[in-house]
Amino acid sequence: MAATARPEEKQACKSSTVCPQPPSSADRSHPSSLRVFSLSSTDKAKLQTMAKMEVKTSLLDNMIGVGDMVLLEPLNEETFINNLKKRFDHNEIYTYIGSVVISVNPYRSLPIYSPEKVEDYRNRNFYELSPHIFALSDEAYRSLRDQDKDQCILITGESGAGKTEASKLVMSYVAAVCGKGAEVNQVKEQLLQSNPVLEAFGNAKTVRNDNSSRFGKYMDIEFDFKGDPLGGVISNYLLEKSRVVKQPRGERNFHVFYQLLSGASEELLHKLKLEQDFSRYNYLSLDSAKVNGVDDAANFRTVRNAMQIVGFMDHEAESVLEVVAAVLKLGNIEFKPESRVNGLDESKIKDKNELKEICELTGIDQSVLERAFSFRTVEAKQEKVSTTLNVAQAYYARDALAKNLYSRLFSWLVNRINESIKAQTKVRKKVMGVLDIYGFEIFEILASAGAVPDGGVCVVSCLHGVIAPPYQDNSFEQFIINYCNEKLQQIFIELTLKEEQEEYIREDIEWTHIDYFNNAIICDLIENNTNGILAMLDEECLRPGTVTDDTFLEKLNQVCATHQHFESRMSRCSRFLNDTSLPHSCFRIQHYAGKVLYQVEGFVDKNNDLLYRDLSQAMWKAGHALIKSLFPEGNPAKINLKRPPTAGSQFKASVATLMKNLQTKNPNYIRCIKPNDKKAAHVFTESLVCHQIRYLGLLENVRVRRAGYAFRQAYEPCLERYKMLCKQTWPHWKGPARSGVEVLFNELEIPMEEYSFGRSKIFIRNPRTLFALEDLRKQRLEDLATLIQKIYRGWKCRTHFLLMKKSQIVIAAWCRRYAQQKRYQQIKASALAIQSYIRGWKARKILRELKHQKRCKAAATTIAAYWHGTQARRELRRLKEEARDKHAIAVIWAYWLGSKARRELKRLKEEARRKHAVAVIWAYWLGLKVRREYRKYFRANAGKKIYEFTLQRIVQKYFLEMKNKMPSLSPIDKNWPSRPYLFLDSTHKELKRIFHLWRCKKYRDQFTDQQKLIYEEKLEASELFKDKKALYPSSVGQPFQGAYLEINKNPKYKKLKDAIEEKIIIAEVVNKINRANGKSTSRIFLLTNNNLLLADQKSGQIKSEVPLVDVTKVSMSSQNDGFFAVHLKEGSEAASKGDFLFSSDHLIEMATKLYRTTLSQTKQKLNIEISDEFLVQFRQDKVCVKFIQGNQKNGSVPTCKRKNNRLLEVAVP
Repeated sequence: MAATARPEEKQACKSSTVCPQPPSSADRSHPSSLRVFSLSSTDKAKLQTMAKMEVKTSLLDNMIGVGDMVLLEPLNEETFINNLKKRFDHNEIYTYIGSVVISVNPYRSLPIYSPEKVEDYRNRNFYELSPHIFALSDEAYRSLRDQDKDQCILITGESGAGKTEASKLVMSYVAAVCGKGAEVNQVKEQLLQSNPVLEAFGNAKTVRNDNSSRFGKYMDIEFDFKGDPLGGVISNYLLEKSRVVKQPRGERNFHVFYQLLSGASEELLHKLKLEQDFSRYNYLSLDSAKVNGVDDAANFRTVRNAMQIVGFMDHEAESVLEVVAAVLKLGNIEFKPESRVNGLDESKIKDKNELKEICELTGIDQSVLERAFSFRTVEAKQEKVSTTLNVAQAYYARDALAKNLYSRLFSWLVNRINESIKAQTKVRKKVMGVLDIYGFEIFEILASAGAVPDGGVCVVSCLHGVIAPPYQDNSFEQFIINYCNEKLQQIFIELTLKEEQEEYIREDIEWTHIDYFNNAIICDLIENNTNGILAMLDEECLRPGTVTDDTFLEKLNQVCATHQHFESRMSRCSRFLNDTSLPHSCFRIQHYAGKVLYQVEGFVDKNNDLLYRDLSQAMWKAGHALIKSLFPEGNPAKINLKRPPTAGSQFKASVATLMKNLQTKNPNYIRCIKPNDKKAAHVFTESLVCHQIRYLGLLENVRVRRAGYAFRQAYEPCLERYKMLCKQTWPHWKGPARSGVEVLFNELEIPMEEYSFGRSKIFIRNPRTLFALEDLRKQRLEDLATLIQKIYRGWKCRTHFLLMKKSQIVIAAWCRRYAQQKRYQQIKASALAIQSYIRGWKARKILRELKHQKRCKAAATTIAAYWHGTQARRELRRLKEEARDKHAIAVIWAYWLGSKARRELKRLKEEARRKHAVAVIWAYWLGLKVRREYRKYFRANAGKKIYEFTLQRIVQKYFLEMKNKMPSLSPIDKNWPSRPYLFLDSTHKELKRIFHLWRCKKYRDQFTDQQKLIYEEKLEASELFKDKKALYPSSVGQPFQGAYLEINKNPKYKKLKDAIEEKIIIAEVVNKINRANGKSTSRIFLLTNNNLLLADQKSGQIKSEVPLVDVTKVSMSSQNDGFFAVHLKEGSEAASKGDFLFSSDHLIEMATKLYRTTLSQTKQKLNIEISDEFLVQFRQDKVCVKFIQGNQKNGSVPTCKRKNNRLLEVAVP
């Protein structure tokens, strides 16, 4: 078939630096037709232009080996491998084939993925920097963002080649360069965190790869018009579910089983009925249970965290782990044979404990699941036939259930992740697909005849796993994988040639068709709806009667015998009859990557993928919601007797959908290569790499791309890069860029057949021509560099000389200036010194004159002062002598007058004593005379009379003394004179009482009516609460105000004032205790002559109105709190909601006024109950209010808390 040459390297024309790195000159010769010119040494003006040239990094600049294999010369398998090895040895793991990236796994970390590297490749053209996966990712992202082209990135290679890591790098780069923001970051985080979940459930350790993907994955990342991610959709292909029940030696089951047992807590394992010991489970291989460098426990925590970030609910994650645990425990179910009476064999479960635990996990009735493992029901129209299962069939049913359960769980996980990461908006989206897809998988077969196929096919695996143990068969899985790879190769060729043709047509380039191998004939051999291998396999599976793998092979031999790409030992084609390398149970297909020998054993069973209907129905009956949703066909109401589609037909349809999807997008390819089988760094096994190059078709890829024109570049960057090779184009070309390139190529005398001119690009046919241009450019750059150095050195020397000359002039000027300035400063300093000396002499002379004048004035002043002082002292002495004389006279006169007065006083005292003595003597005489006269009359009762007289005199004296010793009139003054005589004790106390009453009356007479009312209320409060309520002492000194809110003055309460016609006795804000939870609400407490009212504090609206006749009792505690309860009469209208419980800062006043008002209106005393525990009626329930002592978090404020339906507890500090 004829086709075009290779397509262009994508958008290579955008960069002015596009040019591949040539090999050394030793590897090729320069064409003799090319010549080099030299510039004249006098061309000064051009040097400045050349000095300003910007030297940009290009694909060819300072490159190890050849960065683009299209430019490799000569092109053969040896040079291809040597170029890869040379770059690999220098840590250059990426190489281009045009726009295709070859990635060689280094098996170690390299510092080429840092944020700085991301910024280096961001918004850079594809060939502008050295080959890198970031360059392809940026090219795809910018094409999607700027040109509205949907992109897909196809990643292929065998297991261990780094496909999964490559897909992660692509996604991480796109996430790093796209927009920012909270929502965008959340979408990016969900897209990235979907990988750990899928890796845990879809990856496993194999002999060649510790993290081998056992499924194919295609992710569509959706973007908005700005290039910000909106979400994504994941498609999975062909999970290797057979690994669930059996693993080759040296390999493990899927990661999640080991992560669950290693990382789950004891509580979770107990809940899942699992143990940490791997040996307890038959589905887990023991020889590779532990992997060096892998922490399953930490990975389990990572997976749980990733599931949470992606959006899994807690119950969903638990359901998934329960299904995983059920799959593990299914492997522990074992069967034993039993014989029935009719002679048929049946199977029974040995130990039903495992079955019981599985049923508890899944919610399935144990008898239902046990029967499903022992019997099989076949329905045909209206008939049902139940047959027993022997031991082998029972084990097959168990394994089929485990595989289907895990496979469907994996599909459910993918769908659940898609629900979380799908785009929420319905706007038009741009799509970038990332395909981590299969490479060819070929295993070496130990032929039954003892022969090995010619050529000894290398054991390779590309997507799934890994190389199997020695002599593992190529079975149904390898056939399906290789079919997918054939389809990918077909679309790769079609898209590549189509792009190449469009490029040539767009540029008006004459191109010639090239012959290449079209693998459509192989794809038709496999997928033809009539005679294809998959169609015949489906026909065999659906055919009634005995169907085996041998009958399928016979049918292939009949239908495909004449096909040139099909071989079989039993084929009717005589040319294969003597081929002893073909075993009897095998067939061989000539794929585009080579011949593959397939073992037909297991093809029919694996294509059927049969799960007995009894097991499906048992799973549908499970109480576990997730398991029930995984088996919708088990619903008896939706029984479908139609046979389910086979695995081959399902995969064929999936591949067709994938190919249709890929054809709508612009493809980008990453070919991953594994350098060795030891997973070791710095090891490059040429034979292994050679085989991968062959089956990936990399050499054919290069040849197709080189068949037309090996290199193309826009005129502007081409002229900019090579213009120094021609005098006419150097340093500037004034005309169009194409004309400049034509002049350049004509000047260099390049043969016309080596290049062609397109509309916007120059096309070069042979890489040798490009390498020759590069050598000439390199040589010319060296000449120009030498010239630049010469000119620069001359300029530098001249500049240095001029600078020194200028500096000498400046230095001389400064020196002269400095000398003159210094001389001037010296003269100036001398003049200043002379001036200072003269001025000093004059100043000192004037100072001496002034000092002399000052001393003369000071001497005169001193003499005058001394004279005046002498005169003053003389006058002072005279005055002192006169004063002393006057004082002496006064003292003498005073002494004389004193002596005279004392003599007169002494005389008067003598005279008074004589008069007193005469009076006393006269009194005694008169008394004696009277006693003698009246003795005869008073002798009988003289003692009594004397006693009474004496007593009367004593009492008279007592009252006279009390008059002078009376205390103050203050009622609180407790001072009282002491009694002088014992017999006056009762009189003394009575007088004290009478005096106190009298002064209290005098004190009361001073009170107004308002003060009398207040003291009456205080007296009432004392009688009610003194020594009963701990709060009472603090209320004694507080006046009872009543109207605390001033309703009459506050306009806020005008509406409330208008609604009340009576006189307001109390207006106070109280806290009304909620009956339900003990919390408080502010209310206005109003007491009038007849009613008790509660109003809202904010609005002033009346909430409750209680007549005083309905108030029966007030209860409060004996402690220092403000809580009190108002009990209402049972059956009254006000008591419909129960009693009131309040808290107030003026409890004593409010209770006292309520007591007095109720007494005056009802003529009955209101009962005041003081107790630390009392009952309150709340609607129909009686609640006990209990007061306790406690430390309060909010200080000294009592708190109320509802403990239960019958107890309300108040904590008092």
